[in-house]
Amino acid sequence: MSNIQLIKQEIENGRYNDILGKLYGIKNIEEQKIRYIKAIDNYVNIYGDTNDIMLFSAPGRTEIGGNHTDHNHGRVLAASVNLDVIAVVSINNENIIRIKSEGFNQDNIDLLNLDPIDNEYGKSCSLIRGIAARFVQLGYNIGGFNAYTTSNVLKGSGLSSSAAFEVLVATILSNVFNKGTVDAVQCAKISQYAENVFFGKPCGLMDQMASSVGGFISIDFKDPENPVIEKIELDISSYGYSLCIVDTGGNHADLTDDYASIPKEMKTVANILGVNVLRETSLDKLYENINIIREKAGDRAFLRAIHFFGDNERVLKEAEALKQGDFEKFKEFILESGRSSAMYLQNVFTTKLPKEQGISLALAVSETVLSGKGAWRVHGGGFAGTIQAFVPNDILDKYKSVIESVVGKDRCYILSIRPVGGVQIKV
Repeated sequence: MSNIQLIKQEIENGRYNDILGKLYGIKNIEEQKIRYIKAIDNYVNIYGDTNDIMLFSAPGRTEIGGNHTDHNHGRVLAASVNLDVIAVVSINNENIIRIKSEGFNQDNIDLLNLDPIDNEYGKSCSLIRGIAARFVQLGYNIGGFNAYTTSNVLKGSGLSSSAAFEVLVATILSNVFNKGTVDAVQCAKISQYAENVFFGKPCGLMDQMASSVGGFISIDFKDPENPVIEKIELDISSYGYSLCIVDTGGNHADLTDDYASIPKEMKTVANILGVNVLRETSLDKLYENINIIREKAGDRAFLRAIHFFGDNERVLKEAEALKQGDFEKFKEFILESGRSSAMYLQNVFTTKLPKEQGISLALAVSETVLSGKGAWRVHGGGFAGTIQAFVPNDILDKYKSVIESVVGKDRCYILSIRPVGGVQIKV
């Protein structure tokens, strides 16, 4: 007899309350108990109830500082949040990974074929295959499993639902087949590899690292093979603020070229300066070569390089302000980063759809409500999607009401920082 009914009973009876409270906040325990039990029931409907199950979770992430700096070996501030992808998992002993994600077709990955497949580019199946392939390349064990997953990390939210899914798969393989020996940093690197090589998206490492490691962290990617990670204690509520992510409802279709243009242009500038990435040169060198860069790479590439150097240094200032307990100074740096993203990085709307500028509009509305009180900036990759706001609790209801009157009801998410990253949930 499988352990399915036992786990459901333990969840219902409160045995999982401590871990659920840690991941989601005490006030959300009952909601999460219902969510997990429903996920188990959906798993049974798909795969039956004959095998023992395990539970896993990997969180979305919020970028606090360092907008588009990671792919040029820069610094970032990031944090995992209390929105996540969860999985109900069982071993199948068939050398096939089957994952049925809520709202999507089931992916079936034959582990005897771990080469990239052209017609899988851009699909979730490529991520699963890529993660399994990288495990093998690095000498780790893999095996077949059945999984049902469900996510409350909105696609296109800037909270990186894709990274959460990748980290979830890597966390499953680590715990089920490698006794948890593939650590969080390695799981993040494996996830990035799958997205770069198998999925076909040239992302940096920040999303996966924040999801996998968890908590509020600063990451220095100067040596991307050995990133320097520092945990920073941050209780936003102790300063009387809440962290809001606002979904502006932007269209994410066909924006891959927009995202890819940023690391491409930054690295083109770096190459003109005789290095591989901007972290290997300086702002002084950039200005010394302004004319040749404009001629060879264009004005936008030069401006994006300016943003890199500014935001890379701002991460240090933001982290130091938090360590000193100076939240007012921290907010100033957040606003600086937002202005730099709009003016230099130019990722607040896509030039393909100049009439659609939801991010810019949400930033304008946020400034109207929060000026002199809070802080606001573009969030994540940009072009469409979300903004981030640090909102004083005494005007939180007002801000939520005003911003949702523009972007739509229930699109302002009030989040908390989750203290851990990808985990197996067990008692």
